[in-house]
Amino acid sequence: MSRRPAAIGPQPLPEKPQWRTARGWRTLQGRRPLVWPTFFLRAGCLLYLHHRSSLEHDPRVLSPDHPDAPERVQAIEAAMRGQGWLGCELRDAPAATERELELVHAAEHVTRIRELCAAGGGQIDADTFVGETSYTAALHAAGAACAMARALVRGEARSGFSVTRPAGHHAEHERAMGFCMFNNVAIAAELAIRELGIEKILILDWDVHHGNGTAEIFRRRADVLFASIHQLGLFPGTGAVSDAGSGKGLGYTINVPVPRGSDEEVWISVLEHVILPSALEFRPQLVLISAGFDAHRDDPLADCQLEASSFAQMACHVREMASSVNAPIGAVLEGGYNPRVLAECVPATIAALDGTMPAESIAPDPLVTSRVAAHVGHYWTL
Repeated sequence: MSRRPAAIGPQPLPEKPQWRTARGWRTLQGRRPLVWPTFFLRAGCLLYLHHRSSLEHDPRVLSPDHPDAPERVQAIEAAMRGQGWLGCELRDAPAATERELELVHAAEHVTRIRELCAAGGGQIDADTFVGETSYTAALHAAGAACAMARALVRGEARSGFSVTRPAGHHAEHERAMGFCMFNNVAIAAELAIRELGIEKILILDWDVHHGNGTAEIFRRRADVLFASIHQLGLFPGTGAVSDAGSGKGLGYTINVPVPRGSDEEVWISVLEHVILPSALEFRPQLVLISAGFDAHRDDPLADCQLEASSFAQMACHVREMASSVNAPIGAVLEGGYNPRVLAECVPATIAALDGTMPAESIAPDPLVTSRVAAHVGHYWTL
């Protein structure tokens, strides 16, 4: 791995150093916080990809209390519509081809899902249910991620957000699981590498559940840096801090399991002081975010304590890092199961990705960040 050029690294603030914490601002004598260069160059508005089929996939037909409901997208779109779509360029998501799905999935897996849906649907595992319309929704969810990647790489925009469902980051090469049929973000990443000339991609997964599918698909790869922040002990039970990938991909997986109750002081700390310095050294040409919002304090499936403003700040940090290496950013909706929360978090994240609000530096938390840095520091300069 190449060393980070000194001229591109984080720069010290010129005056009294102040660390932003969850409880406010405080000055630390003798220490300077790190802030990323902010020469963000916009090339048009953010692309917003969606498709009506996302509203037709409804696991509640077979599992009445299932949390992945169409109301999730309806709430986001009502909020975005009420804010004039935040100036986004709206595009209908095309359907992915089966050839595109097979960039990361076995042909047999694609056939099983298609045939199950064509037969009226059914239960795949304890959490994953599909209906007759689910295959079409999944094709458009994967197609949205692919279309976004194409547009970003071609320079049509500097940022994009795919608001589709079902989610994808749990789907493995030959297995659907965790509400996911096909791994949307992984398909888009592989497409960018194989067909669009991209050589290095950062995938940041901030869903509260570990993105096991994405991690496994790229486990042995050095052209994709995969980083996940997730709550320790939740489904699917993967993502240990000691798992750094394998083979040629050793060091290119960064897992950050955080304890229940973790707030933005922990989440933003590990992002700013571990993941983004590693990403800056890696120098991605494209940044993709598996954007789940179930780490919010009011999500019913997890126990973290983020706010909408926390996700906006994470987006600001990622935007500033990406701009420093001239890489576009695309986000793909993953989890988040409180529609009211999604209606707050997604617009806040979009505004941060497409705006100029500065990222606020935060002090390294004393426990999680140091523990993760001890592992990641074997592979990257922190």
